[in-house]
Amino acid sequence: MSRQVYVSRSLPIKAMEALGQVCSYDVNPEDRPATREELINAVKNYRVLIAMLSDKIDAELISMANPDFKLIANYGVGFNNIDVKAANAKGIHVSNTPDVLTDATADLAWALLFAASRRVVEGDNIARKGSFFWAPEYMLGYDITGRTLGIIGAGRIGSNFGRKAANGFGMKILYYGHHESQELEAVGGKLVTLDELLSQSDFISLHVPLTQETHHLIGAKELAKMKPTAILINTARGPVIDEKALAEALKNKVIAAAGLDVYEREPEVEPELKALSNVVLMPHVGSATFDTRTNMGLMDVRNVQAVLDGKEPPNEVKV
Repeated sequence: MSRQVYVSRSLPIKAMEALGQVCSYDVNPEDRPATREELINAVKNYRVLIAMLSDKIDAELISMANPDFKLIANYGVGFNNIDVKAANAKGIHVSNTPDVLTDATADLAWALLFAASRRVVEGDNIARKGSFFWAPEYMLGYDITGRTLGIIGAGRIGSNFGRKAANGFGMKILYYGHHESQELEAVGGKLVTLDELLSQSDFISLHVPLTQETHHLIGAKELAKMKPTAILINTARGPVIDEKALAEALKNKVIAAAGLDVYEREPEVEPELKALSNVVLMPHVGSATFDTRTNMGLMDVRNVQAVLDGKEPPNEVKV
């Protein structure tokens, strides 16, 4: 075993340089996701796999790991692509990259909220054609300042998003989750039931992990409870929303608009959504800033170094 670490897709240059200072590694040389065969080779022949969220690390793959395989270092905060229980049962650590992407992801949720509420993509397309005109009721959108924002999932990113909404735009914050958020309570946020949040919010933003409980958390029934002027934002995980139900709701004006960065069957996007002008679509880039993606890589390197030194990774995931 001449190399210690396999990187399933090249990280930003500073992170790769840092990795080279702490261990020997091989990296997928292609600008594409690693294949199943490449992932199998990684767990069979290396001690560590730095994985992307697009890499499916299931129980079958984990069962093929060699006795010296010690860590799956996920490049991202979400880890629904990894069977953590199967890894832990085999004595394999799993780590992720929390905190460093909180601001970037919350900020993209804001970009989607603004774009959907003020019809930025529609306006851009019209302006490029040179066919616009000014009129009192032309291209009307929705106000943000002082409105009610509902946050589903008040963890790091959801709480960050809500704090910025309250402090920057005087928004009233409602939130739904298993626990009280001190960060949201500090800006006047109120913990409510899901039904209360859906019926009272002008904007609803999803920030939950993907679990059995949250799969299709938002479907036709939940969409029908929202205001017809409501705008739905998702920067969490695609399967949290039933995309076909959302497409129907947008088409039939059950809700006003949506902004999505994640999808149910990535990289595919529901065709009916692509045909609608009242939805803003982004290609899963919530953490895609220069600094954030580099810092995620550096966090992975720290997790790798700890495990290779015989310690537990500082950002270990357990379920």
